[in-house]
Amino acid sequence: MSSPEIASLSWGRMTVKGCSTTYKDCKVWPGGSRTWDWRETGTDVPSSTVDYLKSQGIDVLVLQTEKAVKEYNALASKGAKVGGVFHSTC
Repeated sequence: MSSPEIASLSWGRMTVKGCSTTYKDCKVWPGGSRTWDWRETGTDVPSSTVDYLKSQGIDVLVLQTEKAVKEYNALASKGAKVGGVFHSTC
């Protein structure tokens, strides 16, 4: 299952290839995407989450949104199984 690329990003608006939904903030993973309600978890990535992912052998990058989308799409376009959480107004 491949990771869907981010088709577009502008202030307050994101689209994901293969998905008809327009997101303000979204989560993407191999095979899907959904709205991310950052009020569930806040906009900061907790160090405990990063530590856990790294302990499982998962590479983690925390980047500004435009840079994160560029890196995510570069990896996804090469067939890497990647996921991301994107906040379009940061």
